[in-house]
Amino acid sequence: MRTGPTGRVAWGALLVVLYLFLLAPIIVVFVVSFDDATFLRFPPEGFTLDAYRQVFANDDFRSAIQVSAVTASITALLAVVTGVPAALALSRVPFRGREAMESAFLSPLLVPNIVLGLALLVLFAPIPLTDTYTGLVLAHLGITIPYVVRTVCASLAGADPRAEEAARTLGADTFTVARRIILPTIMPGVVAGGVIAFLLSFDETVISLFVSGQNVTPLPVAVLQYVEYRSDPAVAALSVCLVVLSVVAVVFVERSLGLRRSLRSG
Repeated sequence: MRTGPTGRVAWGALLVVLYLFLLAPIIVVFVVSFDDATFLRFPPEGFTLDAYRQVFANDDFRSAIQVSAVTASITALLAVVTGVPAALALSRVPFRGREAMESAFLSPLLVPNIVLGLALLVLFAPIPLTDTYTGLVLAHLGITIPYVVRTVCASLAGADPRAEEAARTLGADTFTVARRIILPTIMPGVVAGGVIAFLLSFDETVISLFVSGQNVTPLPVAVLQYVEYRSDPAVAALSVCLVVLSVVAVVFVERSLGLRRSLRSG
């Protein structure tokens, strides 16, 4: 249906209002992060970069960033190593119970994180795996593998299986087909899934709160502990840094591999 100039202006104004409504909290946090006060206030009355300097000068934050970076990197790598073969099996290998297996891989997305966190605490405490890198990585794998499986399955759904059949007909072995045809096809989904897994693990709060401790404290938990006693622009500055990290990662994947193309089908 065609719309006139008035309709297009109204539609554009509505979109602007909706975007401002969604982005308003981030905009407020961004503005507050440059305030020179020792507490959070809006609107700010001064301008300084001290809050950003405080973030990187805080020993607890630096240690927590290191824990989150190591945990997220290992989690993303293991999620890709586990999720890619699972996606290939679910998409290319017909077997009995495939639907049940696919549901099992995607089921963590349906369970609230607080339930998963409590269950993992009960499971890990006697072993013990709480307050360890191993426990933190295992806990994060449960919520990141489904995203890798989903993105790789989406890439495979848009691929033509006849290319693989033609390669085998021409004498290519399984390794050659996987390296020359399957891997380039699923690479956007693999990278997108790996980036999503990294960001989810880096930013996971609820599950980390249950399985972390004093020795291994990821960044989200450190932030919660910090705001229990203090509420200053350093928290806003750290939040801005995390938002920028997420945006840069997503834009990089979109520009280099096409994130929307990777997730379009499936």
